[in-house]
Amino acid sequence: MTVSFPKLGIDLTINRIAFYFSGIPIYWYGIIISLALISGVFIASFAAKKMGESTDIPLDLAIYCGPVAVVFARIYYVLFNLSFYLENPSEILNLRGGGIAIYGAVIGGVLAACVYSKIKKLNTLAVFDIGAVGLICGQMIGRWGNFFNQEAFGTNTNLPWGMISENTISYLEELKNMGLNIEPNIPVHPTFLYESLWSLAVLVTLFVIIKHRSYKGQVFFAYTALYGLGRFFIEGLRTDSLMLGPIRVSQGLALLCAVVFGFLYFRLLKKAK
Repeated sequence: MTVSFPKLGIDLTINRIAFYFSGIPIYWYGIIISLALISGVFIASFAAKKMGESTDIPLDLAIYCGPVAVVFARIYYVLFNLSFYLENPSEILNLRGGGIAIYGAVIGGVLAACVYSKIKKLNTLAVFDIGAVGLICGQMIGRWGNFFNQEAFGTNTNLPWGMISENTISYLEELKNMGLNIEPNIPVHPTFLYESLWSLAVLVTLFVIIKHRSYKGQVFFAYTALYGLGRFFIEGLRTDSLMLGPIRVSQGLALLCAVVFGFLYFRLLKKAK
């Protein structure tokens, strides 16, 4: 498909499929998610060393918590699209058809990390600190899979970096036919890019915090609060939000995380000093 940034004079031709292996299509989305996982392990190992923790923890988290995170990411998505999957139960396990949610992955990863910490007799909050660095790095890279799929974009915009493609036009036409006040042929917010850049800013901030870490859990609390803050605003621009009645589920959860973990961050920081 062709992806254009009209005001920047940029036109790109992209293909969801990177190559074929024995006749099986290998998608860019899968390649990017794999790259995100590997990069997350490496940068989390570097962070663990900076924090004086075991550098084996990030790989363990990827091996033991990664699969659980994927399962929870799928469960989260299915639960908030339950009417569709009740009518099409065979699609529940069709991950190649798309449909995972980052907050589901975080919830699953946190639960699995708790179990891992207990089994290995490690400080749970220290493990969370390490995992947070890997997570935000993975999110920063992984969002580019949305670019190749041309998904997770926002509403219409006149900003210079507004984006338009066959996928945005087709999807917005569906929304307009449902009665939404939206124009299919006007560029949209590249919200996947916003989240990738916000994740980069959070990652840099986490390394600054690591340098001055006052208590275990500080990095994780900062990650959860900062990511939640950014996601709250970015989710408000999205056109594909998971909904619970009139509420955007991820936006509500993001706000809750920003407030609760922001409070914990500063409360414990004050105590540590």
